[in-house]
Amino acid sequence: MGDFEAFRTKMEAEGLGPSVISSFEAVYSSLVAGASGTIPEDTIEPVPSLPSLEEDIYGKTTAESTLLQQTVVLKLNGGLGTSMGLDKAKSLLPVKGSDTFLDLTAQQVMRMRETFGSQVRFMLMNSFSTSEDTLAFLQKYPALATDPNIELMQNKVPKVDKSTMLPAEYPVNPKLEWCPPGHGDLYAALYGSGKLDQLLEEGIKYMFVSNSDNLGATLDLDLLTYFAQSDKPFLMECCKRTENDKKGGHLAVRKADSQLILREGAMCSEEDEPFFQDVT
Repeated sequence: MGDFEAFRTKMEAEGLGPSVISSFEAVYSSLVAGASGTIPEDTIEPVPSLPSLEEDIYGKTTAESTLLQQTVVLKLNGGLGTSMGLDKAKSLLPVKGSDTFLDLTAQQVMRMRETFGSQVRFMLMNSFSTSEDTLAFLQKYPALATDPNIELMQNKVPKVDKSTMLPAEYPVNPKLEWCPPGHGDLYAALYGSGKLDQLLEEGIKYMFVSNSDNLGATLDLDLLTYFAQSDKPFLMECCKRTENDKKGGHLAVRKADSQLILREGAMCSEEDEPFFQDVT
């Protein structure tokens, strides 16, 4: 039990690179070691405070539009809309009249290009389940579809047979032996695909990342300027949780090292559920 070589062989045969194999091996080793994947309530504490967009950034930063030439907008587009009755990318769901999430996102990007007179780069991280439909849909926006570098392909990883801890087998439909590793795969996909080196060579320094179904997440020039001037490697925009957000993830401070972390619902044990859903 717990031999990773069968997974390595299968992934290499599929053409997957060292970065995703190494990442999957680390996760698999944790699984075999009995890791629960949860973050116990007694190991974290509330975040005392965060800088305020309205109070600490707006009006106190002179926006630098030249930064847009060094920025790429990337939408995470690997998820299917199966829970909503769609067997295609979730971003292809109509949300306003006949306009889909992807329609509105494309329109946002093109409007930004018009407003600032800058070719803001746009990319989609697709999965093996969403790539074909998404690229076909984008043909209605030639300004985006003709970019040969618009797609970053999310990796795929083998499913694990719980009874044997070996790669799952389903000869009837081998595609079902694989699954997308989640949006955290962004880093391995960027590095392993060579896209990271390519973007850096082209002068791209900043990447705006959000889910494809989050239409409220748009590139904010004031925030981008603040980020560039801060010299920080990572910046996340947060908001206060409401009753409607109680099942969503939350920020916390890890007691062991005072590190800011994000705890999602799947990382919470049943006994800690009341604490997780406390939005007061």
